[in-house]
Amino acid sequence: MTRKLHLNAFLSSVGHHESAWRLPESDPVADTDIAYYKHLARVAERGKLDSLFLADHPGLWGDISRRPSAALEPTLLLTVMAGVTEHIGLVATASTTYNEPYNLARRFASLDHISGGRAGWNIVTTATLHAARNFGLDDLPQHQDRYARADEFVEVSRKLWDSWEDDAILADKEAGVWGDNSRLHPPAHEGTYYKVAGALNVPRSPQGHPLLVQAGSSEDGRDFAARHADAVFTVQQTLDEAQAFYADLKKRAARFGRDPETVKILPGIVPSIGATQAEAEELDARLERLIKPEHAIRQLANILQVSPEELPLDEELPATLTVERHIEGGQGRYALIVGMARREGLTVRQLIGRLGAGRGHRSFAGTPDQVADAIQHWFENDAADGFNIMPPVLPSGLESFVDHVVPVLQERGLFRTEYTGQTLRDHYGVARPVNQHRDGGAG
Repeated sequence: MTRKLHLNAFLSSVGHHESAWRLPESDPVADTDIAYYKHLARVAERGKLDSLFLADHPGLWGDISRRPSAALEPTLLLTVMAGVTEHIGLVATASTTYNEPYNLARRFASLDHISGGRAGWNIVTTATLHAARNFGLDDLPQHQDRYARADEFVEVSRKLWDSWEDDAILADKEAGVWGDNSRLHPPAHEGTYYKVAGALNVPRSPQGHPLLVQAGSSEDGRDFAARHADAVFTVQQTLDEAQAFYADLKKRAARFGRDPETVKILPGIVPSIGATQAEAEELDARLERLIKPEHAIRQLANILQVSPEELPLDEELPATLTVERHIEGGQGRYALIVGMARREGLTVRQLIGRLGAGRGHRSFAGTPDQVADAIQHWFENDAADGFNIMPPVLPSGLESFVDHVVPVLQERGLFRTEYTGQTLRDHYGVARPVNQHRDGGAG
């Protein structure tokens, strides 16, 4: 078969399970250990994965008692990780609500140069009030306003990345001419949210534009992904939900004049891997026993916009909750959590156990063959182009996936055995953008 899986390693602290840091083998201060992240990068590249991903949030979650809360700035950290790898893509989250296009476009263009064309930007609008208050705002900007701002932010960023033609640098020593000013195109952008005059001070990077990733599942988020994203990180619990999301996003991409095949959809999965299913299930059980319900309830209450007192542990969610469209935070995540709880009749205690592994992403325990079966089934049934791998425990969960699941996928002809391209766009099969200022430009 010619169609191949795309696999991204989503690296989060010492694992995605909120109790991972409490295991005896975990290092609770690894968040600021550069050697730790270098090791993870090498492991992911050993598995020939398309990319690795660092999430980010422009603020400190208020309760640092619950789990490790330190977070180094991700593009700086990826620069270090670029130095110990040669092929794997490097994706970082950055907010369009709390950045400016010039600074951010420059940062990702720089990372693309430093890494030889392996940079990716996970575009988020940031849906928390405490982040807003770190940037001089009293209230969270409205959901639609955040996406309108994000649309213009990406438009300006594209202009900045294209502000140098690929051949603008002449470096003609004999003539004494370093660059061709006629091949610079300052954006001179004046829009609703941004006013940006000059060209970027970084030449056009190896990929032209970094790979663009998006992770929102609301109506606004889906339209934004269909317009802009090369890859979509998404959250579904069932095959039916994943198939519906996959079909919907591909149709939206076509309506925006894009080839749906160029938009890669990667649901998140949280696999607990063991030599036997019983061994894998025991790891899950160990982690769930270490969850502190008082912490988890506060987080759930914040998502649902209720008080913790309204969530008794051994009762189901309240019958009446805020209507999804009135949620100004993450609408997609809200809908997923409420839908899962209602559909399965979960008590609050059961729900926080399910969310502890991956905050609503699909989690399961099994052998390498069983994990590969689950991946293959969704991939071959129009539910995914690949997967966002979210190990519950790091580094052991990533090592297990790379050393035991990837070989199974390779043997089945579903995944590459060697890198065949150099850039992140090569890995995802996405063309290098033509510079908008040059007919038939390099790309």
